[in-house]
Amino acid sequence: MTLSHDTELRGFASDNYSGVHPEVLEAIARANGGHQIAYGEDQYTEALDQLARDSFGPQAAIFPVFNGTGANVTALTSLLPRWGAVICASTAHINVDENGAPERVGGIKLLQVPTPDGKLTPELIDQEAWGFGDEHRAQPLAVSITQATELGTVYTPEEIAAITEHAHAKGMLVHLDGSRLANAAAHLGVELRELTTDVGVDIVSLGGTKNGLLLGEGILTLREDLAADMKYLRKMNMQLGSKMRFISAQLLELYGTDLWKRSASHSNAMAAKLSAAVEQIDGVELVYPTQANGVFAQVPNDVADTLRESFRFYDWDRAAGHVRWMCSFDTAESDVDAFIAKLSELMAAHNAH
Repeated sequence: MTLSHDTELRGFASDNYSGVHPEVLEAIARANGGHQIAYGEDQYTEALDQLARDSFGPQAAIFPVFNGTGANVTALTSLLPRWGAVICASTAHINVDENGAPERVGGIKLLQVPTPDGKLTPELIDQEAWGFGDEHRAQPLAVSITQATELGTVYTPEEIAAITEHAHAKGMLVHLDGSRLANAAAHLGVELRELTTDVGVDIVSLGGTKNGLLLGEGILTLREDLAADMKYLRKMNMQLGSKMRFISAQLLELYGTDLWKRSASHSNAMAAKLSAAVEQIDGVELVYPTQANGVFAQVPNDVADTLRESFRFYDWDRAAGHVRWMCSFDTAESDVDAFIAKLSELMAAHNAH
C-alpha cells in the first residue's frame, strides 16, 4: 500500500504536527541493522546515560520513554508516597492536557494554583503548601513547573532557583516538565544544565517529540535515590521500550549535538517573526509575551474560523477570542508570510464591516 500526503502543507496548531528532523531520521537509520540487546542494554542507551552524566552532573541518569504523558506521570510518581500531592499551575500540561493520567494512572492529587502568566512563584506555591501532617489533606510533597509554560512564557534560572529553594525548605521535591525546555534555553541563551541541575531541580521530563523526534522523551533524574527506583516505575507505567536503541539514538542526536539548540532557536525565531507581524495588524492583540515558540493572540472568532480553513490552529479560550499559534523546527519564513497575509486580508474585511 502506497500512501502519501502534501508535504508542502503547513499549519500553526502544534509543534507535534511537524515531521521528523532529517538528522534524527539519519540517526535512526544508523541505529538499525544487526542485533542489539533489548530493553536498554544497548550501546546507544549506554552512551545516552553517559551523555546525561557529562551534561547534567555525575548524579544524573536518563530513562528513555515513549511520550510526554508517560514521562510526566512516571516522574511525578517517583517523587511521592501514595498520599502525596503535586502543586502546579492551573494551566500546567499535567492539569489540562493529560486526560486525568496523573490522577488515574499515578494516583496523584494535583493542587492547582491560578497564575497570571503560567508561572509559579514561592508565594503562589504557598497557597497550597499547607496542611503538612494533617491526615485529612493530601500532603503537598512536590512542585511541578513547566518550562516553557503552556502560555509560552519562560522561567529564568533565578526564578527556578527561588522555587526549588523554597520547595526544598518545606520538604518538597521539584519536577520540571521540559517538553519545550530547549525552547526556553534558546530564548534565554543558556545551557540546559543552567535551568535544571544548577538551580536545584530534582527530576526533569526531557522533551524530544516537540523538537523533531519521531517519538520519545527522557526522564532525567538529578538525584541518585530517584534513579534507583525508576526502572521499576518505568516498566510498571508501560513506558519500557523493548527496542530502546531507537529512542536513545534520537535523544543522543538531539542532545549530544547542537541540534536541540538549532531547532529550538529556529522555531523561536519564527514565532518572534509571527508575533512582530501580528502586532502591526489592526484588531489583533497579543495576549502573552512571545518568549518561546508559541504566539497567543486575541482574534475575532469569525476571523479565526475562516483563517483555520487555510491554516490549522487551535482556540485557546473561545469565549475570550484567544488563539494559539505554534511554530516548529521546520516552519519556514514563507509559511509565516503566507499566514500573516491571509490574516491581514481577513482582518481588513472584518474591520471594514
